[in-house]
Amino acid sequence: MAYDYTPFPYVAPPGLTGTEPRHAVAIVGAGPIGLAMAVDLAQRGIRSVVLDDNNVVSIGSRAICWSKRTLEIFDRLGIGQRMLEKGVTWKVGRQFYGDREVYNFDLLPEDGHKYPAFINLQQYYVEEYLVDRAGEFPELIDLRFKNKVVGHQDKGDFVALQIETPDGEYQIEADYLIACDGAGSATRQRMGLEFSGQTFEEQFLIADIEMEQSPFGDEDVPERWFWFDPPFHPGKSALLHMQPDNIYRIDLQLDADADGKAEAAEDKVVPRIKAIVGDKPFKLDWVSVYKFRCIKLDQMVHNRVIFVGDSAHVVSPFGARGGNGGIQDVDNLGWKLAAVLTDNAPASLIRTYHQERSHGAAENIKNSSRSTNFMTPKTPIEALFRAEALTLAQDQPFAQKLLNSGRLSVPCSLEGMDLQTPGTAQVAPGRALIDAPLESETGTSWLLNEVQGQFTLVGFGDVVLPNLPSVRRIGINQRADYPCFTATNGHAIRRYGSGKAYLFRPDGHVCAVFDPPTEQSVLAARARALGAELEESAA
Repeated sequence: MAYDYTPFPYVAPPGLTGTEPRHAVAIVGAGPIGLAMAVDLAQRGIRSVVLDDNNVVSIGSRAICWSKRTLEIFDRLGIGQRMLEKGVTWKVGRQFYGDREVYNFDLLPEDGHKYPAFINLQQYYVEEYLVDRAGEFPELIDLRFKNKVVGHQDKGDFVALQIETPDGEYQIEADYLIACDGAGSATRQRMGLEFSGQTFEEQFLIADIEMEQSPFGDEDVPERWFWFDPPFHPGKSALLHMQPDNIYRIDLQLDADADGKAEAAEDKVVPRIKAIVGDKPFKLDWVSVYKFRCIKLDQMVHNRVIFVGDSAHVVSPFGARGGNGGIQDVDNLGWKLAAVLTDNAPASLIRTYHQERSHGAAENIKNSSRSTNFMTPKTPIEALFRAEALTLAQDQPFAQKLLNSGRLSVPCSLEGMDLQTPGTAQVAPGRALIDAPLESETGTSWLLNEVQGQFTLVGFGDVVLPNLPSVRRIGINQRADYPCFTATNGHAIRRYGSGKAYLFRPDGHVCAVFDPPTEQSVLAARARALGAELEESAA
């Protein structure tokens, strides 16, 4: 394989020889979601212990498409730039019907953003970078490999965990247990929790190949290519992506009743790949077969046990909504959990993680299900609709919008939910930040670097910002006694308007907008975002 899977060291935990002090947070699973959760909490001063039954990064590229919003979150976590430098950047997708291109799209047609629409980067690199980053918090992140959680009990105000290691078993206690143990979550199974949703019968073959020559027409411009009924795989669909290290991802639709194990055999896979790439030399790097599932838990928060990422929801890979959705779970939960553990918010704030991210999961499932139904029609009517849409799309722009090979991941809006103060603006309360370049006397910056991580009040244009405790202030296109910036090429003003102030939550979502802001209105909006109204309604 192209990647060096070096095992991480196992260290005997202190619980084997004595009682450990209660941990603030125990995280089960050291994949990208669990590691990101630990780093997020560490940046907020919260200690965690991360428990994983393995001692190596994920085998195979697995999740590879990381969206702009996810990269912005990773930027806050300290690995965004490293991912960008290693990853393959792309923004153009092409869709083919047979051997003819019928539609192409540009996911980020305007400039003025720190991160691109998408990069492709194998999951094992993301995990490697997060392990390195976790190592920068030795006093806050206790990362334990070959520590398998084999049991847990919610005791009401803490969780007791039973853990198995190569040297025997031990127990720990934690104020909260965060289950990041994937789609087959043992935590979820122990609790008898079932997913609701839909499992599709269609199967897909994933093949990662290592190949020096690019299969794309232009080697310098990596793109996403999707085929409906291609000549090399008639009657089915196919997808092609480029990854770093000359690795290419190919997804091929299989018959619903195909024998997955047989289809993954090299003697079956190699001829399929040759039909696509021709006589270009290649080497198989990783092969897997999967079925589409669009499912989620009805409740992601169970008192002191919280489910994050694939342990809480699973979608099909088309649209890049799995890993991206999980990282956005982390972004939503981290600041809330930290606020509760530091007594800056009521425990009821944790419930809004379920409200907001279950909504995000439902949106992902809806889009993923629609993509799946278009890609694999179930009835003659659906098949006829798809065939007509594909035919018309060759010269009718309205039909191009009907083509659906995976609506690609975008951050969901939280408009109208409990923590947002109602308001009207170009970026409405509940929406995630829209990045923009900034300049100041000390150099250049980006809006995302200035507002993420804490409550931040941003004034755009002619608006005065009140001085408040626990709220950072910045001004754009104004002069004041707090940090001020100029909107480079006017991007920030075009995106947010002028004469308004926006209050951003620590996760970069707008929670209120003011015209103009007052001390009372900003404090009330911050208190609401921290769950004050939840406490009042409970009382």
